[in-house]
Amino acid sequence: MLSISQAARMLGVHPQRLRAWEKRGLIKPVRLPSGVRRYPLSEIERILRSGGVAAEAETAVLYARVSTKKQADAKNLERQLERLRVYARERGYQVAGEHTDVASGLNQNRRGLERVLKAAERGEFKKLLIEYPDRLARFGYAYLERHLRHCGVEIEVTSQKEPEDSHAELVKDLLAIVTSFSARLYGARGGRKIRQGLRELIEDAEKAG
Repeated sequence: MLSISQAARMLGVHPQRLRAWEKRGLIKPVRLPSGVRRYPLSEIERILRSGGVAAEAETAVLYARVSTKKQADAKNLERQLERLRVYARERGYQVAGEHTDVASGLNQNRRGLERVLKAAERGEFKKLLIEYPDRLARFGYAYLERHLRHCGVEIEVTSQKEPEDSHAELVKDLLAIVTSFSARLYGARGGRKIRQGLRELIEDAEKAG
């Protein structure tokens, strides 16, 4: 009888994957009186012989994000999702879910991203497909990547070319950061003045370029 960590190591998966398999009836652990799971060696050998692990390893979730409702209304979000679907299909990935957000990459309270993280913590998929790193987060990407890796999920970035409107989004996010910190230091009125000044500097630099 093996512990969940020992069984996961033999199968080459994250322990959360075994919990997900149990919910789907793909593996049957024995429950001790204390409630702790134990895995018969025969169950592990059965899965290894069946090749079930290889099939599960290709399960993927798609995540797409745009910053504004205007972009969503222009079908940018749907086109982003469709490109991710094509990418997954071409590689034979089984799509376990699709999640989207219409919000800034600075926003930490995104429903779609929250659903992605919860599904990862439940061991429901193996790969997260995104078009660009900033679709997942403008800042803090490395922390999300580390957390997902701990859950047994690999982030796969599908495109190397940034979208045409990425510069405008970056400027908007930069202005939001400056306004937030300036408002804390100088009050709302001071924050607005600094924001306006920074916007003018950016516009001048773009014209000069």
